[in-house]
Amino acid sequence: TVSSQSHSCRRNTLRILASVSVSDPGVRTGPEELSASILSKVTNSDRGVLLKEEQQKEVAKEAEELQNYCVSEPVKCPLIFGDWDVVYCSVPTSPGGGYRSTLGRLFLKTKEMIQVIEAPDIVKNKVSFSIFGFLDGEVSLTGKLKALDDKWIQVIFEPPELKVGALDFRYGGESEVKLQITYIDDKVRLGKGSKGSLFVFQRRGSST
Repeated sequence: TVSSQSHSCRRNTLRILASVSVSDPGVRTGPEELSASILSKVTNSDRGVLLKEEQQKEVAKEAEELQNYCVSEPVKCPLIFGDWDVVYCSVPTSPGGGYRSTLGRLFLKTKEMIQVIEAPDIVKNKVSFSIFGFLDGEVSLTGKLKALDDKWIQVIFEPPELKVGALDFRYGGESEVKLQITYIDDKVRLGKGSKGSLFVFQRRGSST
């Protein structure tokens, strides 16, 4: 069952924590401290846009350390399912395309950036925004998830749907992304894109 698999994921995380602590006595920061530190750095950063280069390097370093505590087969861990906020991306345009470009941010203020993963294989991405602060809109994508191996997933998305005011229409064609799950727990998920961009997701409703 999903419940028993979730408990298995947590037990595996504890075993990894014990293993890392024994094999490297110099490691004094555990996964909870690392994930909390990452979240504290990216909070109120407009998903990384406002961070300076040195701050981004610190996030990348801690994310790399956190990978040591990842379960062995994260794509099979039920903790991936649920509603997630995209709280950081090392490449600002990656999660929102042109809407998150420098020009796009002049006109569009991003309100929410959400990823929902539903069992067994549905992924829904949504970016909600306001135009000049008074006209609300959102772009949503629905795709099908496929596990490529123990850590990598592929998602093929249907054409995006754009809603602005009373307008509602689809545009463009299908798109595809590949993402490596580098860490997962009850509150935080880390991912790395095929071109190396780092993503930090925080489970909706969780507190740091």
